[in-house]
Amino acid sequence: RMVAAVLAGLSLLSLLTCGYLAWGSRRGGAGEAPGILLAEEPAAGAPRSQPHIIFILADDQGFRDVGYHGSEIRTPTLDKLAAEGVKLENYYVQPMCTPSRSQLITGKYQIHTGLQHSIIRPTQPNCLPLDNVTLPQKLKEVGYSTHMVGKWHLGFYRRECMPTQRGFDSFFGSLLGSGDYYTHFKCDSPGICGYDLYENDNAAWDHDNGIYSTQMYTQKVQQILASHDPRKPIFLYIAYQAVHSPLQAPGRYFEHYRSINNINRRRYAAMLACLDEAINNVTLALRKYGYYENSIIIYSSDNGGQPMAGGSNWPLRGSKGTYWEGGIRAVGFVHSPLLKNKGSVCKELVHITDWFPTLITLAEGQIDEDIELDGYDVWETISEGRRSPRVDILHNIDPIYTKAKNGSWAAGYGIWNTAIQSAIRVNHWKLLTGNPGYSDWVPPQAFSNAGPNRWHNERVSWTAGKTVWLFNITADPYERVDLSARHPEVVKQLLRRLSQFNKTAVPVRYPPKDPRSNPKLNGGVWGPWFKEDEKKKKPDKSKGANKQKKSKNKKKAN
Repeated sequence: RMVAAVLAGLSLLSLLTCGYLAWGSRRGGAGEAPGILLAEEPAAGAPRSQPHIIFILADDQGFRDVGYHGSEIRTPTLDKLAAEGVKLENYYVQPMCTPSRSQLITGKYQIHTGLQHSIIRPTQPNCLPLDNVTLPQKLKEVGYSTHMVGKWHLGFYRRECMPTQRGFDSFFGSLLGSGDYYTHFKCDSPGICGYDLYENDNAAWDHDNGIYSTQMYTQKVQQILASHDPRKPIFLYIAYQAVHSPLQAPGRYFEHYRSINNINRRRYAAMLACLDEAINNVTLALRKYGYYENSIIIYSSDNGGQPMAGGSNWPLRGSKGTYWEGGIRAVGFVHSPLLKNKGSVCKELVHITDWFPTLITLAEGQIDEDIELDGYDVWETISEGRRSPRVDILHNIDPIYTKAKNGSWAAGYGIWNTAIQSAIRVNHWKLLTGNPGYSDWVPPQAFSNAGPNRWHNERVSWTAGKTVWLFNITADPYERVDLSARHPEVVKQLLRRLSQFNKTAVPVRYPPKDPRSNPKLNGGVWGPWFKEDEKKKKPDKSKGANKQKKSKNKKKAN
C-alpha cells in the first residue's frame, strides 16, 4: 500500500510537470550553434511521404530520471515532448551499451549476432558482425541521407566495422563506450590510453575545440540540418554520451541542484539538465529548418541507471548491467506530428529490436525475407493504440556468464541449466535464471547523504542456492513476490521457451584483447588496427608468409 501511495504521488507530480514549457522560452544554451541562421518552414504542398527519422539515444539514464516519472531533476523538454507524443510505459532495452545498440541497429537479439556476453571492449578484435544488414543501410536503399552523431560502441578493430562502412553517410563522435566529455581521451587500463573523437574515418583533432560533448554533438546536429534539403528524407541517429560516467557537466547546470548532498547525484542532475536543454535545441532546429512537420522523434535510454554513478531506477529493482527491471525497463517516447493518438500512453510491450522493422516500414523500405528479425513493426501499436504484435522478449541468454554456483539441470527440471544467466518475458510472466546481478531497490533517500549510502537500500537476503525466479510483471512490476515455487508449471513452460531460443543461438564472439590495439601504436588514437594482409592470412603458415611477402613487394613497387 505504501508503494502504491508513493506511485500515485509520483504520477500526480508527473501530470503537474508535463507540458508547461513554451518552445520559444529556452533559446541558447546547450549546443546552440554559433553563426547559423535559422530558416523558416518551407511552403506546404511539396510531396513528402517518407518521414524524417530522428532517433535520440541517451546513455545510462535511469527509469526514474525524467520529470514525468517523478524525478527531482527537471527535464521540461523531455516532459513536453513526451506529453505531446506517446509515452512508452512497457518499453524494454538491454542492460548494457553494446547489446542495446546492436539490437537497435539490426533488429536482432544478441543470441543471433554473437554479442550475447558483456560489451565490446576497446582492445578486443570484435565488432557487430559484418554479415548483419543495418538500419541505416536499409534506409539508404530507399533514398535517405543517414548521419550519426555520438557514441558508436559497436566495434572498430577493422575499417569495415566503422559507422561509415555500416550505412552512415557521415559520422561525428566516439568509438568507445566512454571517455572524458571535454578532452575525449580514454584509458582502458594503465598506460593504454588514447584520443577518441572521430569525423568520419579519421581522428577529429581539427574539429575539437574542447567543448563539452553534449553541446558539441548538438552543434553538429544543427549543422547537418542546416546543410540538408528538408524535402529529402534524413535519418539522424544522435547517441549522446550523457549521462554515462565520468560525471562531468558545465558549471551553470549545477545551479538548481546545489541542495543535492550526494555529489554523484548532483553531477548526474547537472548532466541531465544539460542533455534536456540540448534536446530542446535539436527540436528547435528541426522546426526552424523545415523538418518538424514531417518528422518522427524517438527518445530512448540504452539501459537502466547506475546508482553508484548517480542514476535512479526507483521503484524498479536492480540497476544497469542486471536483468532485473531496473536494468532493462527504459525511459522511452515517440513525438511526431504524424502520430494519430497524440498525448497518450502506450502500455503495450515494445522492445528496442522493434525499431528496425518499424522505421524501415515507415520509410517505405523493404525487409528481405531471408533476414530473420526478432523485432516487430509496432507503429500502429504506438500511433493508434492497437495491441502489440509482441508477446514475448528474450532478454538474453549468456552461456559464458555461469557464476551461479548452485545452478544445475536439476533446478531447471532437466530442461535448462540454471547456472546460465538468462531472462525471458512471455506475456505477463518473467523468468530469470543464474545470477541476474545486483538486486537491491534503491529509493530516492539513498542519495540524501554526501557519499554513496547503501543503508537506505532494501537489501535482499539471498535464499541459499536460489537460481530461478518467476514474477508476474503486470501485477508486480517491482519484482517483490517470487512465484517460482507457487507456479512450477509456468516455470517449466518458460524454461522450454528459453531452450527453444537457445537452439537458434550463434556462437559467442568475445575474443581476448589484442596488444596491437594500443593507441600508442596508432598515433595516440583509438582506431582500427587490424591490417588487410593479416585478415587474408591462411591457417597454413607457409602460404600466409608467402602472401605477406608478396604484399610487401607490391608496396615497395608502389
